[in-house]
Amino acid sequence: MRKNILITGASTGLGEGMARAWAAKGCNLALCARRADKLEALQRELQQANPGIRVLVRGLDVCDYDQVFEVFRGFRGELGSLDRVVVNAGIGSSQPIGRGHFAANRQTAETNFVAAIAQSEAAMEIFREQNSGHLVLMSSVSGVRGFRGPLNVYAATKAAVASLAEGLQLDTKDKPINVSNILPGYILTDINRDTKNAPFRVDLDTGVKALVKAIESEKRRAYVPWWPWTPLSYVLKSLPFGIFSRVM
Repeated sequence: MRKNILITGASTGLGEGMARAWAAKGCNLALCARRADKLEALQRELQQANPGIRVLVRGLDVCDYDQVFEVFRGFRGELGSLDRVVVNAGIGSSQPIGRGHFAANRQTAETNFVAAIAQSEAAMEIFREQNSGHLVLMSSVSGVRGFRGPLNVYAATKAAVASLAEGLQLDTKDKPINVSNILPGYILTDINRDTKNAPFRVDLDTGVKALVKAIESEKRRAYVPWWPWTPLSYVLKSLPFGIFSRVM
């Protein structure tokens, strides 16, 4: 069992849901996010409901790259080890290219991908020292193909995260360090609450249960929920561009 788990972006949505699920399983948690006040409220709730665990919290902007290393090392020092790191922090918004929104798209790219590199660097540094650990990178079904308009940059960042995960899997093959690439479909959170076209969207509790199960399996790649996204991913990848452009 992975006892000490670090989750970024843990103050809301999937990160908060995973924290609750693993706290109920008796895991110690290292939680970080920009909203320190929400983290502290979550810390109180989890420790009251699960008095046998430790819940550590720290405010963290994952785009402050030096702080990422400082926070990860601090958590490792307090807990003695980190068994699993979930690179979950990210933002869901992006804008069509060429419409004057470069600043917003740059922020999406930096938060979802460059910051994921920083988190992976910090986690892998610790795992290599320990000679053990499980790195979880949160990609998305949208990273399977390019997407039009407002999803241009978001989908590209998630494809990049998936590629990063596979590269790290090659680096850690036959080593006691596992790397998982998790690709959620639409799970109801604040990020997509107002999204009108969200096929096969599931509620947060259903999504988090499937997510935790997929992560704990420690597979190299997992679509969440498995049905229908696993078979659909193969369909999406194999569609000729002409057909894909008409249906997406």
